[in-house]
Amino acid sequence: MRKRIVAGNWKMNKTYEEALSLVSEIDNMVKDEVNGDVTVIVAPPFPFLQSVGKLTQGNDKLYLAAQNVSEHESGAYTGEVSASMLKSVGTEYVIIGHSERRMYHHEDAQTLYKKLKATIAQGLKPIFCCGEPLEERDADRHFDYVGKQLHDSLSYLSNEEFDQVIVAYEPIWAIGTGRTASSQQAQEMHAYIREQLSRMFDAEAAFNCSILYGGSCNPGNAKELFAQEDVDGGLIGGASLKSRDFADIIKSF
Repeated sequence: MRKRIVAGNWKMNKTYEEALSLVSEIDNMVKDEVNGDVTVIVAPPFPFLQSVGKLTQGNDKLYLAAQNVSEHESGAYTGEVSASMLKSVGTEYVIIGHSERRMYHHEDAQTLYKKLKATIAQGLKPIFCCGEPLEERDADRHFDYVGKQLHDSLSYLSNEEFDQVIVAYEPIWAIGTGRTASSQQAQEMHAYIREQLSRMFDAEAAFNCSILYGGSCNPGNAKELFAQEDVDGGLIGGASLKSRDFADIIKSF
């Protein structure tokens, strides 16, 4: 049975003190309020990883993720952070291919494939993001667009490597805009993604892959979204910066 997952991407937010306060609140709420079988992941900015990770220890539902990783293992790459470095401070998951990385840092499919390989080689689990901008959705090209993203970065992985991957669908037109894909739209794309994965790997691997929804999910719509057959949780942005909202989303299963 595939995992139900709620991951919070803090992006470039919070000071050190604010980050520790937020994760402490989340930790307590998860311990006190979350009874179901759900994996909770927090992805703070790089400087806070080790300290935030220490506060998640002892909570068997709460895990640490990085927001990015280098495709290189080491060397003269100023400002980059390798998978082995992330592992050494307790990171277990890595977000790869977020739309903001693709857009602002021009990360292409081959770069993302290398990041996937580097992450998996260190025993970390990638959260691979895909999703279409508004013009692709409006032109009815959204399935082809997302299918190409999946194929161009994931299809070169082995079955064993793919077993470590979580996929997050983030309709770019619904990130930070207040617009949200309807539960029907989310389910339709998630089912399409699972079908594409079954063609690249096999039906069992595709069935077992957790596919998260990542477009303006909040306490008001999470329950309906998570009730869809192929929506296995969420990659949460703004709402993950408020412990009460994040906890209420986690409890929406």
